[in-house]
Amino acid sequence: MQHATEQATAAVPALQMKQITKRFGHFTALNQVDLSVNTGEVHALLGENGAGKSTLMNCLFGLYGQYDGTIYWEGAPVKITDTQTAIRLGIGMVHQHFMLIPVMSVIENVVLGMADNHCVLDLKAAARRFTQLSQTYHLALDPWVKVEQLSVGQQQRLEILKALYRHARLLILDEPTAVLTPEEVEGLFDIVARLKAEGHTVIFISHKLNEVMKICDRCTILRNGTVAATLKISQIRDRKMLARLMVGDETDLDLHESACSVGSQALLEVKQLSCRGDYGQLSCKKLSFAIRPGEILGICGVDGNGQRELVECLTGLRQAETGQYLVRGRDLLNCGARQLLKCGVSHIPEDRLKYGLASGMNLEENLILADYPTPAFARWGWLRSGRIRRHAQTLCQRYRVRFNSLKQPAAELSGGNQQKLVAARELDRQPELLIAVHPSRGLDVGAARFVQNAILTMKQKGTAILYIAGELDEVLEMSDRILVMYEGQFIGQQTRAEYDRTQIGLMMAGTPLS
Repeated sequence: MQHATEQATAAVPALQMKQITKRFGHFTALNQVDLSVNTGEVHALLGENGAGKSTLMNCLFGLYGQYDGTIYWEGAPVKITDTQTAIRLGIGMVHQHFMLIPVMSVIENVVLGMADNHCVLDLKAAARRFTQLSQTYHLALDPWVKVEQLSVGQQQRLEILKALYRHARLLILDEPTAVLTPEEVEGLFDIVARLKAEGHTVIFISHKLNEVMKICDRCTILRNGTVAATLKISQIRDRKMLARLMVGDETDLDLHESACSVGSQALLEVKQLSCRGDYGQLSCKKLSFAIRPGEILGICGVDGNGQRELVECLTGLRQAETGQYLVRGRDLLNCGARQLLKCGVSHIPEDRLKYGLASGMNLEENLILADYPTPAFARWGWLRSGRIRRHAQTLCQRYRVRFNSLKQPAAELSGGNQQKLVAARELDRQPELLIAVHPSRGLDVGAARFVQNAILTMKQKGTAILYIAGELDEVLEMSDRILVMYEGQFIGQQTRAEYDRTQIGLMMAGTPLS
């Protein structure tokens, strides 16, 4: 009898969400969605941008307290109306957009909002426990450093550790590898495997289908706010089958690259560029390179080797110490961002919310941020609302941005749709030089291909393109040649005809070509 009871208990899913419906005004984001996740499994939640994945998880984590349907946690019905309830139940969530306070320290972010039975918060004891936890999972972080001083990848580690610190038994990972280097991704997979072995349950949201195939046991696919399929990963033949289940047969998943003439003269020339990082260290050391019209130059390297500082120098966000930054022979070194825009430089930034969008402004406003004073959108000091509305409608349709209203704040869009909004604005400007940093981050497979093909169209029109991405495969696929960056210097170059992943990997680890 006891054995039968244990079997029955084991058969109860860790989580069941039944007939979940969530509306925003007249828009139905989720329509009677069912999700069942077993204890100790890694369950993928898949779908296009705007399909409802994050909305469903926000209902589970208590960020959206009002919804229709029932949630069962370990077999019992629960009403999760706020995040504190979810945390007490043992549910943790690592958000796609980090929920961190930059001016506070790591450990202050970890303990923020936690109940404490003592009159005085013992941060030192909390820091000791946090350090032990970070060492256990090989995600070492200094508990006393300010969050604003962390790289994007380090902030991702902090979010994971924060959830584990709060004793999460079910961990929701929303696009967890979007900001990680390949080495960090493998480290995360090791953590997920360890959590699974310890009996934890993981819900894994990702657009990287190779990752889903590698570490997940089952998947549930959402399409337009409804469940399209739930199946075992072992039933899926290949990534293409999974992609088709997500986006349907009508979406183009091919990369359209055709031969185009590359200019003989460099459009962009960077000569002996040096700059310092946030702590005064020399982050870029006499960097020199050139890009011709109609050419894509990719930069490979482990995050933190000077790529961010280089991009900030080229986009007016950081002052360079020495060097030249020539666009068609005109030196733009240390020019402001607005002047660079006027000179034909567009930028798809690494962090779309921090640098790419004014999150509280609506879609129309975000799409004219750089151009609102021009005659196309203003006359005699007054904005031309009709033109702005038609412009926004056209771009959103062209770039497949899903939205409820052009007047809604950009912050209300899904992460992938925010990325498409930034890409739409920057590519529509028809720039001479495009600096694209993680342009497909957070995009589903169909949307990523769409943006990449839009960039290739710019290349065919003669735009010079600097392309930086965390995925080596993506950089190699898109670039005509690549430079490998290590500790603020370029230590090797390869052209498309001679790409050698082994050599590139060695260079990324600091071994220059002989």
